[in-house]
Amino acid sequence: MKETVHLPSEAFTETEMLEQWMKYAQRMEDKGYRIIASLLTINDPKLEGTKIIHELPNESSKIDFEKERPDLLGYLRGKLHNHEITIEARVNESIVVKKAFTPQDKYNRLREINPNLDLLRKMFDLDV
Repeated sequence: MKETVHLPSEAFTETEMLEQWMKYAQRMEDKGYRIIASLLTINDPKLEGTKIIHELPNESSKIDFEKERPDLLGYLRGKLHNHEITIEARVNESIVVKKAFTPQDKYNRLREINPNLDLLRKMFDLDV
């Protein structure tokens, strides 16, 4: 008799997905994998149901991203408690690359993703 395994499929928001996506990108940056980190943060992925669509500027960046996709998928499925998540990479040559250079730029970018960051910064009287 085959045992049925029920994998979690909890609902999640695009904001929650973006937070985990950025955490994964930061983890890659911290490990020294700057190319994959930059591919992850080149623009914001969009959510359609449980499908995450990530647009990349060219075919070679898509090939590099595809190598990382299984690990990223496993990470997101675990963190968001949803094993129905899929990731689709698309080439869109008209992407305008968003880069955050200064700590203020990075903070502003993270604040766009999660406005509660501002509240925490004020609550704990933190500098950027």
